Amino acid sequence: MSDVQMDRRIPVSVLTGFLGAGKTTLLNYILTANHGQKIAVIVNEFGEVGIDNQLVVGADEEIFEMNNGCICCTVRSDLIRILGDLADAKFGKGNRKVDFDRVVIETTGLADPAPVAQTFFVDQEIAENFKLDAIVTVVDAKHADQHLDEGHEAQEQVAFADVLLLNKTDLVSEEDLQKLEHRLRSMNSAAKLYRTQQSEINLQHILGINAFDLHQKLEIDPGFLEEEDHDHDDDVTSIFFRETNPLDLNKVERFINEWLVEHGADTFRYKGVLNIKGVKRRVVFQGIHMLFSSYPDREWKSGEAPASEFVVIGRNLDEAWFRQQFANCVAS
Repeated sequence: MSDVQMDRRIPVSVLTGFLGAGKTTLLNYILTANHGQKIAVIVNEFGEVGIDNQLVVGADEEIFEMNNGCICCTVRSDLIRILGDLADAKFGKGNRKVDFDRVVIETTGLADPAPVAQTFFVDQEIAENFKLDAIVTVVDAKHADQHLDEGHEAQEQVAFADVLLLNKTDLVSEEDLQKLEHRLRSMNSAAKLYRTQQSEINLQHILGINAFDLHQKLEIDPGFLEEEDHDHDDDVTSIFFRETNPLDLNKVERFINEWLVEHGADTFRYKGVLNIKGVKRRVVFQGIHMLFSSYPDREWKSGEAPASEFVVIGRNLDEAWFRQQFANCVAS
C-alpha cells in the first residue's frame, strides 16, 4: 500500500473500559473539545434498547448506535456495514456526502476489544479505508481491582490497550493508585498510562497517535486475526426501563436507596434520563455500584415527549423486583 493510500485511510479510535469507568464522559469531552476536527461516532450498547445516544452531546456529529449484543458478537456485521457506509459517505460513493476527519467507537463495557480491532484487518474493504489509530481503555480507579479479579473482559481490555486512562483518581489514595498502576503495568507494560479525573486528557495523547501496533498484538495473542467464538458472563444482564408518566422525586430517592442496599454490590452500571414531576429539565442519572450522581440537564425540546429511560447492567439482577419498584415511582 502506497503512502498516499495510507494517508487516505480514516483513523479510528476505540474507547473501551469496564462499565462505568468513564467512556461516555471521555467521548463527550472529545466531542466538545476545541480541536477543529469533525468526528463520526459509533456507540455500541449492551441490551436491546440503548440510551447512550441521549447522553452523548454534540448534535453535529454522526451518531450510529448498535444494540442487542456486544460489538464483537451479534453486531459485528453491523460494525462492518456502518463503517462501509461511512467510507462511502466520506469518499462520495453513496447517496450522501459526509465530511469527517476520524471515527470514534465507544464499545460496551462488556466487550473484549480484540475482536473489534480484528474488524480492521480481516475485512479487506475496511482495511483499505480505515486505520485503527489506538485502543484507549478507561480504568475506574475506585473499582478496578474488583473488576480485574472478577471478569476476563476487564483484563483483556487492559492487555490490549495502547493507552490506559486511570480515571476517577480523586476517589482513591495515592498509595492505592500506585499499587493499581503497578498492577496495570504488569499486565501491559507497553501502554501509555495517564491519570485522569472526569476523563479529561490532553487529546494529543489519545487521538492521531498511531499507537496500534498489529505486530505487538500478535505477540500478545498469536491467534489475534483468527475468527473464533468467545463467551461472556451469562450472569450479566441488562434491564431497560421506560415510563412516559412523570416520576415522583421522593419515590425515586427511596427506590434508589433500597436498590443500593439490596443490589448495589451486583449493579455494575446504571444510567439514563428521568422525567421528574415539576421539573422542566431532564434529570440525568448514572452510577456504578454504590456511587451515583444525578443532575438537571437541558430542557425538554419542543415536540419532544418527556419520558424516563434508563438501563441497569449487573449480575444476577432480580428483574421482577426492579420493575415493581420502578412502577411505584410514578407520580400520583
